[in-house]
Amino acid sequence: MTPKGVGTGSLDERITGALVGAAVGDALGGPVEGYSPDQIAERHGGRVHGVVGPWNGDDWPTARPVAPYHKGDGHVTDDTLMTHALVRVYAGVRDHLDAYSVATHLVPDLMTTPRWIPELEAEALPLQRIFLAEKWLVARLHYGHVDPREAGSGNIVNCGAAMYMAPVGLVNAANPAGAYAEALDVAGAHQSSYGREAAGVFAAAVAAACAPGATPDSVVAACLSLAKDGTRDAVEAVCEVASRYTDFESALVPLRRAVAPYDTVGPDYRAPSLGARRPSRLHSIEELPVALGMLIVSGGDFRHAVLGSVNYGRDCDSIATMAGAVAGALGSTVPHDWAKTVAEASRLDLDAPARTLTEVTREIFARDVERRRTHEAAYTTLTGTPCSG
Repeated sequence: MTPKGVGTGSLDERITGALVGAAVGDALGGPVEGYSPDQIAERHGGRVHGVVGPWNGDDWPTARPVAPYHKGDGHVTDDTLMTHALVRVYAGVRDHLDAYSVATHLVPDLMTTPRWIPELEAEALPLQRIFLAEKWLVARLHYGHVDPREAGSGNIVNCGAAMYMAPVGLVNAANPAGAYAEALDVAGAHQSSYGREAAGVFAAAVAAACAPGATPDSVVAACLSLAKDGTRDAVEAVCEVASRYTDFESALVPLRRAVAPYDTVGPDYRAPSLGARRPSRLHSIEELPVALGMLIVSGGDFRHAVLGSVNYGRDCDSIATMAGAVAGALGSTVPHDWAKTVAEASRLDLDAPARTLTEVTREIFARDVERRRTHEAAYTTLTGTPCSG
């Protein structure tokens, strides 16, 4: 059964739901990232059902492997920091983006402007918090002067680019093919192979979720119509298994089993295999297929999809970020108490990026209409045949 509200809502509501939902999923998943479902259940005396504290309690400032980051207590991670940074790029460009936009706008944003970093509990440059796979952007584009369209080649292949592509899907709301193409271009500055492909497919999922009457099944169908190689195979395999379940508890092990043949990291998330994160046409990142699988299991319900993603473990902050973004874009309500806790703990106005992106999205659509009409007029002149419709 599709939860109430799924497939409904205005553009403003869909964008707010997606961006707030992504941040909430990120914050809930952060403190249990890297662990297995069994370890999570043992640590918390059962499944996680909301915001929890750091894995190591008060010892978080020195406890490895997460020190010095305060993961937990409602703090967002680099997934949200990068998502909000991309929104700021859209606010500056006020049009569709490409790989050069990353070099010209995103990299300076990461390098030059101190911002509040929740996990550091201090103002710092975003560059000081983002993971090495994201620092690659600065090394390649600012210091290496690499062609932005090719800069992602050589980076580890992971979910680093996909995790912050929700804004691309929202700018292309109800146009999955447009979102896919734009995200592939943007992500080329950051990732290659199936990491770049996942960025395109995730953006397409968010765009598809914004369509009036969208459902989890229609979102997955849009993804499968666009995805290539191992990414397509992984999404299809995981979502087929997910369709047999209606609660995340029973789906945790089957979803991991379904994605395992496509995942290069291996069974021990903290000790990746020798072949981990290398380019391949046969493989996929784990996070996106599992997020879509949890969307299917939950029927699109935000709370269910995010909690399933969180309790799955492994890279669960990114899985929950993606599941939260798509469920929010579908129109499923983000729990107010979760959003309030995350906003206050992270000292972030979670609604402000949504307001900004909604305004920019409307401007871009108007510009797209003008460009399309100019093209139609030119085509009519060339052919002597008026365009129908």
